Amino acid sequence: MTFLDELAARRRFGMKPGLGAIRRLAAALGDPHERLRGVLHLAGTNGKGATAAILDACLRAAGRRVARYTSPHLVQLNERFFLDGAPLGDGPLERAAERVAAAARGDAALNDLTFFEALTATAFVAFADAEADCNVFETGLGGRLDATNIVKPRLTVITRLGLDHCDWLGDTIEQIAAEKAGIVKAGVPVVLGRNVDAVRRVVEARARDVGAPFHYAPDLATAADVPREFALKGAFNRENAVTALAALKLLLDERDLAAARAGFAQVVWPGRFQTVGRYLIDGAHNPPAARALADALAEAYGADAQFRLIAGFCGDKDIDETLRILAPFVTDARAVPTSNPRALAPERLAAKMRAAGIDAVPCASLAAALAGEDAGLTAAGRPDTLICGSLFLAGDALVALGAVPWPTARRDPSEWLAGQSQTGRAR
Repeated sequence: MTFLDELAARRRFGMKPGLGAIRRLAAALGDPHERLRGVLHLAGTNGKGATAAILDACLRAAGRRVARYTSPHLVQLNERFFLDGAPLGDGPLERAAERVAAAARGDAALNDLTFFEALTATAFVAFADAEADCNVFETGLGGRLDATNIVKPRLTVITRLGLDHCDWLGDTIEQIAAEKAGIVKAGVPVVLGRNVDAVRRVVEARARDVGAPFHYAPDLATAADVPREFALKGAFNRENAVTALAALKLLLDERDLAAARAGFAQVVWPGRFQTVGRYLIDGAHNPPAARALADALAEAYGADAQFRLIAGFCGDKDIDETLRILAPFVTDARAVPTSNPRALAPERLAAKMRAAGIDAVPCASLAAALAGEDAGLTAAGRPDTLICGSLFLAGDALVALGAVPWPTARRDPSEWLAGQSQTGRAR
């Protein structure tokens, strides 16, 4: 990945206002985003990636060829670019990236191109070449000024919102909702997943202002409508499934919708409430995700279930509140670093754990925390150790436990995301 390596080395991760750079880059590439068919554009605080994966599987079950762009990756960069249900191969990905490289190097105004903008442009090129029937794009952060927000969608989807990335998106739920609702386009239907009334008012007002048909997912589908064979566990994933099903009802006729239902059993979305032997791995990293995880633990194992916690967090998260939510399920904890320069040092994290009432010790690495433990199922036949706090840590755990669901000849470091949020540019 020559150009991507170059970006990593140059550390061009700054947050800069506006969509000017991605539009300029896309124009230099011949506006490949305008050749994408059936674009579904998703935003949200939690659940947007899982919802994208569900839509991908269901649309393929209905006979569509589907491309999907999500972030971040757990193990390998290719995971961000899915085509036909699998990560895009190195060859097509590198060829698309090199075309982006040539366009960027030929324009001095693109010298400060961010990593996320380069990846988004790479997705535009690779997916336009693939001529997929449907293209599912997840925003990185926010929506209004996210690099993905130059696509011309057939449908927009907003999943559950919460207070996260407040330094960029605002410190009230209404401000965050307004940023996420920036993906809503004139004449393009928008589906809003289950949310508090304040979020619904903001998104519905935005839809009304631009002339976009508004649909509230719980009005179109319920958890009872989701097939019992749904592959993802946890109440929060059933909520994501309801949102996806609502979107599918707007996209497909009855015959194709019936075929699409088979896709619920085929969804793969690793590192989210995933059991690997005695370990339960989840990317929960903020209070909304922690609440969803706590609800899922209580539902699956009982409100009094107890787990050893192995956790690592990026330092810019609301760690104290996240730990407070999870503490009732924790017997003791091991604080570990994540494979990201923004990781909170284990000693500082252990102190926060103890402040939350959790007996905790720092560990120099995830390997040290796992050392001496049998990776197999417990005698009770259920997991007894919870690994969470970061998607980067979830990826580390999947590698350490040999549970990555696709071939991974190499490991792409999350350091490529150092110091930036996912959007590439801010307000």
